[in-house]
Amino acid sequence: MKVLLTGAGGQLGQALLASRPEGVELLPLRRSDLDLADADACRQLVRQHQPAWLLNAGAYTAVDRAEGDPDLAMAVNAGAPQAFAEALAETGGRLLQVSTDFVFNGQQGSPYRPEQAPEPLGVYGASKAAGERAVLAALGPGGARILRTSWVYGPVGANFCLTMLRLHALKAAAGEPLAVVADQVGCPTASSGLAAACWRAIGIGADPGAPEILHWSDAGAASWYDFAVAIGELGVAAGLLEQAARVRPIPTSAYPTPAARPPYSLLDCTASRDVLGLEPSHWRAALAQVLGQLAALRTPDRSPLLCAKPLTEA
Repeated sequence: MKVLLTGAGGQLGQALLASRPEGVELLPLRRSDLDLADADACRQLVRQHQPAWLLNAGAYTAVDRAEGDPDLAMAVNAGAPQAFAEALAETGGRLLQVSTDFVFNGQQGSPYRPEQAPEPLGVYGASKAAGERAVLAALGPGGARILRTSWVYGPVGANFCLTMLRLHALKAAAGEPLAVVADQVGCPTASSGLAAACWRAIGIGADPGAPEILHWSDAGAASWYDFAVAIGELGVAAGLLEQAARVRPIPTSAYPTPAARPPYSLLDCTASRDVLGLEPSHWRAALAQVLGQLAALRTPDRSPLLCAKPLTEA
């Protein structure tokens, strides 16, 4: 089975590459291989390779920058999926579109089910929701599958976990607290578990009983403050940090950003986990595993801080 993978250089893309199932002919595409803002190039790529599946893990994920650059965000997050879907409709292929909890406004205070209508707060969420609609409209039942996730991190890329490791080291050395927002709730999701869910979503194929929209995250719930505290505690335990900084909880109002964030974006993954046949790890257990992977990558001449330095390509 031939699978085209976009975003192969990112944190999810690298996890997908590392976990490729047997029998999959994987064609990975990085930023240098394909400009996702070029719809014509996206269509031509599908027509050229005619994959059985296209796994679209590439996206414009700069949430705040999207507010000032909506055209590019829409081109990448909505235009590219639409172009892929339209070309796949011609060639007979299928599309797995990776989406986000940011399609919801976070106001209901309970986990969002896959069938609930999106109500995004900002440009990033709106662009991802538009991509979902375009894909489903072009390919219809059996031809497209949406997999929403939340708060993705891993041992590579630019993500909250690696940033917090660096800041824990810097703030602890300076004897200063680390201020982190405590009133936004969701679930951290390790890229390795998300990759397994993606491959399983493709593996169930065009099963007419499978829903078009799936949710996947690790188990449990956390605020960004909870996540930051756990990164410090488990980072020390893994030997990545000599000392964790004291984390001070702050409200969202104390850390203004150009884009509004959903205050409660937990995804209800119960039905999707049953469909995929996968049991999630609790987010703390998954975090400990990721930090253990980082610790194993250390060499004697590298400090824990340098070990945790993120790569430049997200």
